[in-house]
Parts: sequence; structure tokens; C-alpha cells
Amino acid sequence: MTKHDIEDFIKKDSFQGIMLIFATIAALILQNSPLTTYYTGFLNTPVEIRIGALQIAKPLLLWVNDGLMAIFFLVVGLEIKREVMEGHLSSISQAMLPGIAAIGGMVVPALIFVAFNYNDEFGMKGWAIPTATDIAFALGILSLLGNRVPVSLKIFLMALAIIDDLGAIIIIALFYTEQLSTLSISVAAAALVILFIMNRMNVARKAAYMIVGVILWVSVLKSGVHATLAGVALAFFIPLRIKDKHNENLSIAHQLEHDLHYWVAFLILPLFAFVNAGVDLRGISAGGMSESVPLGIMAGLFFGKQIGVFGFSWIAVKLKAAKLPKGSTWLQLYGVALLTGIGFTMSLFVNTLAYDDTELFAYADKLAILLGSLFSGVAGYIVLKIASR
Repeated sequence: MTKHDIEDFIKKDSFQGIMLIFATIAALILQNSPLTTYYTGFLNTPVEIRIGALQIAKPLLLWVNDGLMAIFFLVVGLEIKREVMEGHLSSISQAMLPGIAAIGGMVVPALIFVAFNYNDEFGMKGWAIPTATDIAFALGILSLLGNRVPVSLKIFLMALAIIDDLGAIIIIALFYTEQLSTLSISVAAAALVILFIMNRMNVARKAAYMIVGVILWVSVLKSGVHATLAGVALAFFIPLRIKDKHNENLSIAHQLEHDLHYWVAFLILPLFAFVNAGVDLRGISAGGMSESVPLGIMAGLFFGKQIGVFGFSWIAVKLKAAKLPKGSTWLQLYGVALLTGIGFTMSLFVNTLAYDDTELFAYADKLAILLGSLFSGVAGYIVLKIASR
């Protein structure tokens, strides 16, 4: 990936961050105005697909969270595969610092959340909420500083966020899976075997992978495993490099990632933010925000992320297990560590899994995500602005 590619990627994610902000503001306005009935009606719009005995009937909110977000995780999976096989995570030396930092950025926020909620069995389900990082917002804020932030630090944040996404995928698979359906799991396994055979036979048609991918998604949706994981599994079986009939190099994974990037950036994620960020501020009190779950989320995002990312990075560099990003300073690295506390879309997504969209916390959990992300973004920008001088 060249410097131009990196800057182009960051510009796209900067605009994506702006769209996420507008989608969030629109959701907040609609939820807290006389238009709230239209907003909730939109979220609860019934959508049904039936083919014979097979029926999928969900409100629009769940079609976004279970369906469209599977496409988002497909793109995430393609990014992870590309970076691991030929990108910034393709060697141990390149992956060491962002890998160690990402581990710290997941472990410390989770421990802080647990410290607030260890005596609340239901609240403990949300321990993974503050472990996430929203790469679009984080890179968007970095882009506001232009060339005053070294490219190596932007690469560090990109790699860290990708490893963070991989961690989120593992967490969802291990801890947010319901009771399994043997029949559906069997169909999903058969789909994975077919994808493996297609990969080994160098099948070069994207449509073929998408058809099997849809079957995989439906079976995973019905299995009890969260449906978004089907997107990740599909990504890992799509060939990165194959030869076409003219014996020329072809990358189905690159093509698909390029085709889907704009749909994910400018439709799927803003729509996800719009349907999930509608916090009813009228029902939230200071007492509600001081409960253990909101406090654990805010403290985990703002304090846990910066302590984990910066602390683990500092230890790794001091032990000479990794090197500080070229041309960067410790203060700049600390500013980036603050930015990793912007959980937003990924934190909201994990929140919907943890609490099944229950209103037990009267939106205080979602507001805590927004506030923790806001504090982290503002603090990170200020520190990086000072460091750039």
C-alpha cells in the first residue's frame, strides 16, 4: 500500500465519519421530537422473505443489524485477509506493536467494565462493549490534522483497528452465540466446504461466491450463531490471488472489497448509526448515567482504551519487542491511544448483542457509548494538535 493509497483511504473514512455524525444527529433529533412515532415506526417496519417453508421475518432494525452488517463484516474480513497476507500485518515485525497495543486496548477496558459490574450478572453481559474501536471516526479525526501526523502513525492506527476488529469477531463468536441448531449448523458447514473447494479450484466468479454466501448467511442466521459471522467466514474463502483463463493475476478479494467499500461506508454504516443511535434523552437522568453499566462503558472507552493501548505500547517499546512508529513521538502515540476510545458503531453493535436491544437501561447504555466516544475523540484531537506543534 503506497502513501497515496493510505491518504486516499483516510479521506474516504474521513467523509464516512462525517456521514456517521449526521446520521447520529438525525436519529437523536427524530427520537426526541414529535416525530418519534415515525422514527420508531420506521425501525419496527416488518420485512419478510418466504420461500416455501423457509421464512425470515424481522423488523427493519434487525434486518440492518443482522443482514446489512453481515456485508460490513464481509468487508472487514477481506481487509483483515489482505493485511495479513500482503499488507501491514504480513510480518511479525510489522504486526508486533499494533498487535500488542490492540490486546491492551481490549483487555484493560474489559477489566474496567468488569470492576464496575462484577456483582451484576445481567450487566456483565456488556463487558465487550468498550473494547471496540471505530476506525472511520478515528482516522477521520487524524485527517483533520493533515500532514502534521506522520503516515507511520496512521498506518499504526489502521493496523490496530483491523486487529481490534478481528478481536471483536472472535468475541462475538465465542461469547454472543445462542443455543445452536444442529440442522442449520450442518447446512452452514456444508456451505463452508463448498467455499473451500471453490477456493482450491480457483473459481473466479464473484457471483458464485455470493450465492453460496447467501446460503451460508441464512443457515448461520437460523443456527444461533450471530449472522454477521457469515460475512467474515465468506471473506476468508474468497481468493486473494488466482490466475484467470489468460494466465494473468486476478484478485477476487480486492475486486469485491472495492465494489462493496462505498456501499458499506456511505449506506450501511450510516443506516446502522441512524437506526441504533436514537437515544431518548428525555428518559435519561443523572442517576441513570451513574449506574454501573453506563459508568463501566464510559470509563472503559475513555480511560481503559488509552491506558491499554498506550501502556502496552510503552512496555513493548521499552522491552525492545517493538519500535515506536517512524517519525512519531510518545505524545503523538498517546493522542492516537485516546482516539481508539471512539467505539461508536462497533460498540453500539456489541451493545445490541449483549443486551438484545432491551430498554432496561433506558438508553443510558447507548448514551454512555456516545459520550465515551465523544470525550475520547475531543481529547485525542487536542493532544495531537498540541503534539504537532
